Amino acid sequence: MPASFDDDDKAKHGPASGAATNAAGLRLDNYDRTSTHPALPLDDADAAMLDGLSPEEVAREEKRLVRKVDMRLVPAVWIMYLFSYLDRSNIGNAYTAGMGRDLNMSSTHYSVVLLVFFITYVLMEVPSNMVLTRVRPSLYLPALMFVWGGLSICFAAARSWQVIAVLRVLLGAIEAGFAPGVLFLLSSWYTKGELARRYALYYSAVAISGMLGGLIAGGLLQQLDGARGLAGWKWLFVCEGSATCFVALATIFVLPDFPTTTKWLTPRERMIATRRLQRDGVGSAQGGEDVSHTKAAKMAFTDWRTWAFVLTYMCTTGSQTIQYFIPELVKSMGYTGFHVQYMTAPIYACALVAILGFCFSSDLLKERAWHLFTASVIAVASFAIMLGVLDQTGRYVLLCFGVAAVYAACPLVSIYVSNAIPHPSEKRAVAQALVNALGNSASIYGSFLFPKNATDHNRMGFAVTMAFMCIAAGMALVLKYLLNRYPYPEIEQASAARGEDAYRHGETASYEHKA
Repeated sequence: MPASFDDDDKAKHGPASGAATNAAGLRLDNYDRTSTHPALPLDDADAAMLDGLSPEEVAREEKRLVRKVDMRLVPAVWIMYLFSYLDRSNIGNAYTAGMGRDLNMSSTHYSVVLLVFFITYVLMEVPSNMVLTRVRPSLYLPALMFVWGGLSICFAAARSWQVIAVLRVLLGAIEAGFAPGVLFLLSSWYTKGELARRYALYYSAVAISGMLGGLIAGGLLQQLDGARGLAGWKWLFVCEGSATCFVALATIFVLPDFPTTTKWLTPRERMIATRRLQRDGVGSAQGGEDVSHTKAAKMAFTDWRTWAFVLTYMCTTGSQTIQYFIPELVKSMGYTGFHVQYMTAPIYACALVAILGFCFSSDLLKERAWHLFTASVIAVASFAIMLGVLDQTGRYVLLCFGVAAVYAACPLVSIYVSNAIPHPSEKRAVAQALVNALGNSASIYGSFLFPKNATDHNRMGFAVTMAFMCIAAGMALVLKYLLNRYPYPEIEQASAARGEDAYRHGETASYEHKA
């Protein structure tokens, strides 16, 4: 890619009327029209120096920048997501550890407790992501985390299942902004060809939280059950909630903001960070795109791509509600006591391998649809065979494969959204949140798929899960066809304006064209 990539576009179209530009052809007066947090200045001297570098020198500078961002952004969001899922999913460990008995919580009550979380989770995602485009992620995301950590501690004081339900409602409202917010932040720093690997590392926290959740629950129940008059399941909420609050305070000093507003980057590095995203056709938050919330919402709601991804994500997340029933499913296979908690860990270990394997392969091959299709088919096949197997060990192994494939499919859909709707950044933020919100609505009815007292090896739950994943497999093929036939308009225009086939087919090829 030539160093003067933006010059062709500037020569063809010229800068916007009245807009000041620097030596790199980037508008300086509009870098933060959409933010209450001022963008840091970009130096003309740095821009001119950058234009004078050879492609090899620019590549080396970019590599150093990406490594620098990797060392701060990915570990920060990983540890935050780890505790997000621990605080969200420890309800399953607590239920099997005695919470259901102590609070007279029936299987139906437990399903209601799971359901109410997703009601506020779905409703609050889009508003939260719209707020995120206007504020500092380094403050906003940790603030959300600190509040949900405090709510988690409050679970230990509950004396009825109704109180647990109310706390789950509040927890859903607060956690709603985190997952889509992190995806938006990652897609504001990384190019399409870099995003899947980073998102896979981030999303691996889901599987690791499942492993640790079982091990932590088992350890706390053994060591603290009855300590200071508290049941073991109450200590589970206290310990994990307190750790969440501590991590939230620590990440304030590590988590970056957006490329144009991050203070620990030099002006030259901010220029490189912004230009590499522009070159890849990705909108940069707080960096030159003047799109109102209303317009961004309208753009996202009227784009057929958004709704195609909503349907796909509903299927994968609806299937992923199985995570809340894994302890009960393991228990139904003959495991008892503390062994139930420990035997959930290998299932999540398989999920971790699947997430990393599928997402890394997707980035390396620059392909999304076939990976999503393959993961979906593996899940369907595993659960289908499982229904015909009576041997408990065989059922456990097939459960590992099926859950792993479901876990691999979910991040592939999220990444696909960012690739298919790259800009403007405000539209991407709304689309990501909308897909995540409506997709998670499937978890509302998914909460009733695996009743505790089922006597048919949960055939209904697995049948519905297989149906979800069959639809996801079909949508992967539909998206592949449609995104190739009807590519994102702005990408086509940019490609034609710049006259660079490499933009579509080269190293930074859009995934719409190689779906």
